[in-house]
Amino acid sequence: MTYENIVYNVTEGIATITFNRPKALNALNGALLAELSLALDTIAADEDIRILVLTGAGDKSFVAGADIAELATFDSLKAKSFARSGHDIINKLQLLPITVIAAVNGFALGGGTEIAIACDFIYASTNAKFGQPEINLGVIPGFGGTQRLSRLIGTGMAKELIFTGKMISAEEALQIGLVNKVVPQENLMEEVMKTAGIIVSKGKVSLREAKQAVNKGMNVDLATGCGIEIDAFALCYASPDAKEGTAAFLEKREAVFKGSLK
Repeated sequence: MTYENIVYNVTEGIATITFNRPKALNALNGALLAELSLALDTIAADEDIRILVLTGAGDKSFVAGADIAELATFDSLKAKSFARSGHDIINKLQLLPITVIAAVNGFALGGGTEIAIACDFIYASTNAKFGQPEINLGVIPGFGGTQRLSRLIGTGMAKELIFTGKMISAEEALQIGLVNKVVPQENLMEEVMKTAGIIVSKGKVSLREAKQAVNKGMNVDLATGCGIEIDAFALCYASPDAKEGTAAFLEKREAVFKGSLK
């Protein structure tokens, strides 16, 4: 399929989606969100894709929020439909069984922050900026920011960012646990792909079960979470990767994971 608002590539099991509206700082509109949804469906259906990386075109912006010109036309019904659509797409992103990395290369504001925090983790360039500035428009985050942000950085810090609408730097984002690593702009994709290369060499089933155990365990009590882990640990043995990994260790060689249940 030909996309107009994103660039979609797959190389050696690593898919990359680049938000591609640089003249609008990659702002989200209905067309971009529809293309993102289709690309996520394509990725979910492709068993050969092991990792997804999200980034933005140019050197200024990851996603600079929603398209304000479009927001200005909304009434309550249109606003609810837009928010529901955004939630559905970002939930689809978060529910992918593969590893998803956000490579934030500039402004990640509003919906940009909301997309980034739905990924498994974030690497940011030194010029990256994060924030939920919706309060400055007389509204609130509508794509999950009030929910995911507090789960990631705590309610106090999340409330401060949401209530003030302020932007924070990549270094501040690192300090509060919003991002995992900050690197110079020119090294961002190299660092992301280095980590992606490490992850893609691991067993597909164990990666999937690890992700699901962490995600499912976040919102339950410890005993229930440990039960989730026990089941996920057992399911790893449905794949030959478990036998390969232990055999490779005992034989003092690198494991070669097949990445399937077969």
